[in-house]
Amino acid sequence: MGRSRNGSRSRGRVCPRPPTPPGVRPGGAISGTLVGVGADPAPLGRQRTAADAVPSLPVRTDDARGPHPRGEVPDIPTSARPRSAAPAASFTDLGVPADVADALAARGITDPTPIQQAAIGDALAGRDVLGRGRTGSGKTLAFGLPVLTRLAGGRTVSKRPRGLVLLPTRELASQVRDALAPLAEVLGLRQTVVYGGVGQGRQAEALRQGVDLLIACPGRLEDLIGQGLVDLDRVEVTVLDEADHMSDLGFLPAVRRLLRRTPRDGQRLLFSATLDGEVDRLVREFLHDPVTHSVDAASEPVPDMTHHVFTVDPAHRAAVVQELASGRGRSMLFTRTKHAARKLSRQLTAAGIPATELHGNLSQPARDRNLGGFMAGDVRVLVATDIAARGIHVDDVGLVVHVDPPAEHKAYTHRSGRTARAGSAGDVVTLAAPAERGEVASMTRKAGIKARTVDVAPGAPAITALVGEPAPRVDPADGPESASRKPAPQPAGGGRSSRSGSPSRSGGSAGGSGGSGGSGGSGGSGRSRSGGARRRGGRSGAGRDGSAATPVAPARQRSESSGRPQAASQHSAAAHSARSGAGRRRSR
Repeated sequence: MGRSRNGSRSRGRVCPRPPTPPGVRPGGAISGTLVGVGADPAPLGRQRTAADAVPSLPVRTDDARGPHPRGEVPDIPTSARPRSAAPAASFTDLGVPADVADALAARGITDPTPIQQAAIGDALAGRDVLGRGRTGSGKTLAFGLPVLTRLAGGRTVSKRPRGLVLLPTRELASQVRDALAPLAEVLGLRQTVVYGGVGQGRQAEALRQGVDLLIACPGRLEDLIGQGLVDLDRVEVTVLDEADHMSDLGFLPAVRRLLRRTPRDGQRLLFSATLDGEVDRLVREFLHDPVTHSVDAASEPVPDMTHHVFTVDPAHRAAVVQELASGRGRSMLFTRTKHAARKLSRQLTAAGIPATELHGNLSQPARDRNLGGFMAGDVRVLVATDIAARGIHVDDVGLVVHVDPPAEHKAYTHRSGRTARAGSAGDVVTLAAPAERGEVASMTRKAGIKARTVDVAPGAPAITALVGEPAPRVDPADGPESASRKPAPQPAGGGRSSRSGSPSRSGGSAGGSGGSGGSGGSGGSGRSRSGGARRRGGRSGAGRDGSAATPVAPARQRSESSGRPQAASQHSAAAHSARSGAGRRRSR
């Protein structure tokens, strides 16, 4: 891919501009209405008139693949398919290879969604694309299909991927990888995913062997670049998914640094549920003459989603939450903090409703295990923070409960989008204390939805009608492995020394138990506090790695005054004294 002298993107032979079709005025007859993005809440450009139109700006129509004739063109053209337009017959009509379309059909995906119909053609033609569609509209395949198709047949070298997808969260990165994996296999492409929270060994090895498509979170990718484990100088296509969420999380500075490492003439695709805020700056700096496809208004409600506001007294809140989570279908409960998510999930499991948690305090293996248990149906209830509000797709989630109302309307939209996906119906319930009623009403109004408001208490008919027949309760001991539980109490003492300096029950022997460095008599303690004598050497309570140190037996304290952490394995007294004496001579 190169650029012509006038700055436009060139790919092979340049076709002449087609004449204006009879009866069609310049600027019209585009699939939908050609408008400036100024119609969006945060304008990305002004509407350009015929007087100041740039002749070299190519704008594709949906009816003709060539550039649009001169006339009224916006800074950033928008192609929005009208609702009355006939859908594309199949993915092959959009330019997707037949074997890839067959792989999609084998998964039950035969008809392109509106955002896929609008964006795939432009992306395959090499255009920079801005794609906006509501949650669950099929944006992953809208960028994934053209990216994989354009990478097919190329040559990849070690540590230099040719395609890059940047995402804000580990869960979203994993889901994009899983969605594209069978299609990449059909095309003979290799892909890998990199994110933090796990060891980088396998990620570095996959990059060393060479991958065609790299799916990454910005933080870990910058770490790998700094170590010389990956280079972006051969990236042909870059995708930013959920760009507005990356802006909310403060990732855009890292995203800018990464984009500057990719070739300037590379293709860029940006997809999100909303295109506003700092995304404007990102678009103007890195996208070249992008075409915008906005198939849904940002505030347009999902037709199959029913919204409820339950006003509940704080004293009844816990009981109401249990009743809402007790149904036989899948439900997702959102809290504002990680601590609240952990606490609520454990309370539900203890009450006989197996629930799992998803938040930022979990390790990546724990997050994978919990989300996998929910997707597999081992648990029916997932309690999460906003980490799961973006990109997490789980089939047949019938109920979303805002246990804590979100702080702003965009978070409400993304949380609620976990239900009523891909044509399914779903319900969304927001719990509000009487004092929060006004704030919730303002939030739903900004989100563009009309909610049914009702006062509820435990056993209210509105809850029963929504949840239906409750599922049988499950004894916590018999619950699935992924269900959240309160950790078992530790034995008294826990291997740590008491304040008096006396040995604990489990670690009072002179040699220790062979644990981490700094324990078992090697912490450098002279005498315990209870002995009353002055201390010699190092600290009495802990080794240098922060672990608690077991006090040394009095008979050996005189020889262990070097204060240097040593291995916790047992040694003879003579050998230990020799090492301690050498340590004293060195310290002098």
